[in-house]
Amino acid sequence: MAAIHTLYEVVEEKGAVKLRRKRKVCPRCGAGVFLGEHKDRYSCGKCSYTEYKKK
Repeated sequence: MAAIHTLYEVVEEKGAVKLRRKRKVCPRCGAGVFLGEHKDRYSCGKCSYTEYKKK
């Protein structure tokens, strides 16, 4: 499992500090479940949702 600091980045917008997600979120499982990035696809380890990358 990836360390939590690799999944988010801290950005400052209009004087406020916010967290931004670096990875795509699973559309079936919702916020908090990220898609794993592979060579040719994104996949969810929880529900097996797969999204293929465009060439």
